[in-house]
Amino acid sequence: MSLLVVGLSHRSAPVSVLERASLNADAKVKLLHDTLAAEPAAEAAVLATCNRIELYADVDKFHAGVAELSTLLAQHSGVALEELTPYLYVHYEDRAVHHLFSVACGLDSMVVGEGQILGQIKDALALGQELHTAGRLINDLFQQALRVGKRAHSETGIDRAGQSLVTFGLEQLAVHLPVGEWAAGKRALVIGAGSMSSLAAATLARVGVAEIVVANRTAERAERLAEILVASGTGVGARAVAMSAVADELTRVDVVVSCTGATGLVLTGDDVAAAVSRGSAAHTSAGPNDRGSAPDPAPQTPAGLDVAGAGLDAAGTGLDVAGAGLDGAGDRLDAPGAELDAAGGGAGLVDAGVVARLVAAADGGRRRLADAGAVRVLAAVPEADGCPVGDGRAAIAGVDASSLELHGTWADQGEAAAQRQPRRGARAQVDGVAVRLALLDLAMPRDIDAAVHRIPGVRLVDIESLAEASADAPMAADVDAVRGIVTGEVAAFGAAQRAAHITPTVVALRAMAAEVVAMEVARLDGRVPDLDERQRAEVTQTVRRVVDKLLHAPTVRVKQLASEPGGAGYAEALRELFDLDPQTVASVSRADAADKNDDSGRAS
Repeated sequence: MSLLVVGLSHRSAPVSVLERASLNADAKVKLLHDTLAAEPAAEAAVLATCNRIELYADVDKFHAGVAELSTLLAQHSGVALEELTPYLYVHYEDRAVHHLFSVACGLDSMVVGEGQILGQIKDALALGQELHTAGRLINDLFQQALRVGKRAHSETGIDRAGQSLVTFGLEQLAVHLPVGEWAAGKRALVIGAGSMSSLAAATLARVGVAEIVVANRTAERAERLAEILVASGTGVGARAVAMSAVADELTRVDVVVSCTGATGLVLTGDDVAAAVSRGSAAHTSAGPNDRGSAPDPAPQTPAGLDVAGAGLDAAGTGLDVAGAGLDGAGDRLDAPGAELDAAGGGAGLVDAGVVARLVAAADGGRRRLADAGAVRVLAAVPEADGCPVGDGRAAIAGVDASSLELHGTWADQGEAAAQRQPRRGARAQVDGVAVRLALLDLAMPRDIDAAVHRIPGVRLVDIESLAEASADAPMAADVDAVRGIVTGEVAAFGAAQRAAHITPTVVALRAMAAEVVAMEVARLDGRVPDLDERQRAEVTQTVRRVVDKLLHAPTVRVKQLASEPGGAGYAEALRELFDLDPQTVASVSRADAADKNDDSGRAS
């Protein structure tokens, strides 16, 4: 066995490199064909997921194999070899087996213990079988990896150590809430209809979203996924739309999960900003419950509203601070606050005295505006960090400068910044603000522009942020049990492969012995032609028993020795001792490989 794996993953390379080095379906096929065409490789398989690319091959020369496989990975991934090389890892023979078995058990996954990798290993084997690039070694290896992965999940609690990437991503979106509570009643848009997107849709249905919209380049696949979701018994509503309808759907949904094979962005920052702006306007005019999802928390203001200690009784009056009020000089007031609807009244105008006190509250530094127990701070913020629409222009392209939601968002961010001054990032910009749109990007390369995390009211979780979140995840005790399983299975696989390596030689030896017996019996027939059938059969059986007994002990012992580390030389010794024809041994090996391929069938 000369198994070699060359690859890169989230553990060895940054996301920026992984997304550039991703392989689409056509690239996988070409990579496998070119690997077999290369001199060192006899068979090959490629395992390409959103956070790893690995090329497995049976090679006859280690150094030549590493050089060839590395070059091919660079060539087909589109990343220059000199740039890719620092992030590549190489495993050989038993270490390569150990690596794949660990991957199959979820020990090397971004989310430890996730089970989706088993389906991806199955797909990799199926592709190798379909293209006839998977021979005896690759078939045995990947079939055994699937069995080891299933054993780890059935015999240990590795599932408790982690979950699928989809579930983990949803947990990151939900932050401190249980996913079921966070998702209840929401509308979701799933972009893509492949295996990952289908898993995401099924997970969303299971956790209780009210409706799922599926958008895909191929309409039939989107419609099929929607039909499956409706028939799943979860009670979720589902429908399919064309990709051209994604922009409109963004204004109606609360959650977006995207995982496509696109090489460019599916959702740009402008797309998301425009959708948030349009959706906010529609939400404000239609009412919070018209979107069919869990309503954003809206403060219920009591009849008596005390503004900055001014003693204003706003009972029955609609007070619109963000856009309807007037300042003392009769000009329009754009105070940085969300709409305040006192005592359920509609938007209305207030007198100049009220407005003057509001302006004083806003300009006076850190004054508090009490709103039925919810406290909002109106703080003077330096121009560089000021409201993105305060000067009549949007800081983010595509955002309506008159959006009231942006003003409210800015006010909430100002309070959060004043209290704890967090680092600039996606979570810091949505803390304390009702999330208008939650985005989960599981694609590699990414589907959603990373810049959308700067849009107020938008939370983005992508592969990079998932990697950061999972880096500190606690390891369950069951992980050690899985590692023990992997170690034992690697030893057993190595022994079986070494024993199988000598089997063709043993078979060739026994075939030679049978030929000698047949020749001697024929010679006996010529010298003693008067033997009847019973006597002839008895003589033939006696000679065969003698040969079998002479060969039994050596062949059993040589199989035992060959199964141990360093036992590969015993097959060569046996061929030399009995002067076996190399062509005979090779023909037995080919027949054995063909039988194994027929028996294993497709990946299971």
